[in-house]
Amino acid sequence: MKKIVLTGGGTAGHVTPNIAMLPRLREMGYDISYIGTYDGIEKKLIEEAGVPYYGISSGKLRRYFSLRNFTDPFRVIKGFRQAKKLMKKLQPDVVFSKGGFVSVPVVLAAGKRKIPIVIHESDMTPGLANKIALPKATKVCCNFPETADTFPEGVATVTGTPIRQELFHGNAEKGMAFCNFKEKRPTVLVIGGSTGSLAVNKAVWEALDQLLKEYNVIHICGKDKTDASKNGLPGYAQFEYVKQELADLFALADVIISRAGANAICELLALRKPNILIPLSKAQSRGDQILNAKSFEKSGYSKVIEEENLTTAALIDAVHETFQKKDVYIEAMSHNKEKDAITIITDLIDSVALK
Repeated sequence: MKKIVLTGGGTAGHVTPNIAMLPRLREMGYDISYIGTYDGIEKKLIEEAGVPYYGISSGKLRRYFSLRNFTDPFRVIKGFRQAKKLMKKLQPDVVFSKGGFVSVPVVLAAGKRKIPIVIHESDMTPGLANKIALPKATKVCCNFPETADTFPEGVATVTGTPIRQELFHGNAEKGMAFCNFKEKRPTVLVIGGSTGSLAVNKAVWEALDQLLKEYNVIHICGKDKTDASKNGLPGYAQFEYVKQELADLFALADVIISRAGANAICELLALRKPNILIPLSKAQSRGDQILNAKSFEKSGYSKVIEEENLTTAALIDAVHETFQKKDVYIEAMSHNKEKDAITIITDLIDSVALK
């Protein structure tokens, strides 16, 4: 039986594509293990998927000043030592990395043992973790042709992002029941990323009085970010995090408000969901979400509000406009040449695995 180690963590976007590939990898006869952080979001998600999980020490790679920048390198070094021991124990034929800071020691340890490594870069430009890992990569998977063009010929392949197949089988009626909505109306779904977004949450709450006059609103706020004072509002349902029922909420939604993480927007594109993207500002990130959002806006897939311009009025106007033009957005998305990312990536993995 062939063996594969999957890695990636920090946010759900570094984990869910790995989860999407599990059924196909199992069909191909792979023995699967996962290496992540001790207690990151990936631990719970992967263990629930029935995959052996190994936690290692990891430090975050920051671009800004923090006292932890002086201690985290030692955590990375410890994680590298732990990953080397796991490589010796697990003896994988190939490693697949979805990025995030925990992936760095894993990729470096695999490279040390000459194990083939496939890396997936979702964004237009590589994140810091992937920049460090890229020299060790046998193959690189990308979402955007612009990203692939920056690599030597034959290294990068435009694959798209693996999408969890269950998202395509949602039931709107079940979504209505889950949210306890009594009246069928156009529905707005708000997703601020796996950890939530205070800026997006605040804007939505301030716009609720107006939005609830015409729409039902489903609000996934992030862990510990719900507002108890909003509980019980007719037509409004808020959750910290939604897992199995997410497909039903997607099926119910007419308009989706989202951050512009690459995995999230690829899911919206695959599901043909009209959307409003509010990318993380450059003050909070390296600007990758802004590039992602601009690419989708240029293609006619999305309405974009930059966080600096996010006001109550701007959000309300964007929801009305996007709902009124929803057929235009759906038509634009329907012209996208959808890739079977799961098959493309798993075949690529299989092609480089040690024989």
